[in-house]
Amino acid sequence: MSSNAAAPATLISQALRDSLNVWGEPQVSHPVDCSDLRRWAISVYWPDKPPKLFWDDAYAKTTRWGGIIAPREFNPFAWPIDRPADRMPKPAKRAVGERSMNGGQKETYGVPIHPGDVITARTALVHMEEKVGKLGLTLYKSTETRWTNQKGEFVRSRISISIVY
Repeated sequence: MSSNAAAPATLISQALRDSLNVWGEPQVSHPVDCSDLRRWAISVYWPDKPPKLFWDDAYAKTTRWGGIIAPREFNPFAWPIDRPADRMPKPAKRAVGERSMNGGQKETYGVPIHPGDVITARTALVHMEEKVGKLGLTLYKSTETRWTNQKGEFVRSRISISIVY
């Protein structure tokens, strides 16, 4: 006698369907500080010295950017004071459709982040499709997080793929 439950006909719930292309509430960063950028650059390039564009204002003013900018990897949301509850670890034992893995990400960059910028991030489920594979019924979800600055300029987009089986 098998203890496996019958596989569901679909992993796409009505709630998931209803959330497609619905952008969540904005998350707004604190104003970006020169010191944030300098420390981030030091950590990214360690043990080497980071490029002057990320910490030397006199040098950075001579570049096409006209001043210090953030390294592309910079994240003004990296150290939140309050951690959202949905980021807490989930129980190890999961039912069909509750197991997942990272399917990769794609970053697209716009204007660089400058000291003083305030970044707004919004996230939406932008695509989903089901396929049958080695793991059985599998759902591929693409979630986009889009950043803009205080001028409304596009800063960055990340599309993350989650594989649910």
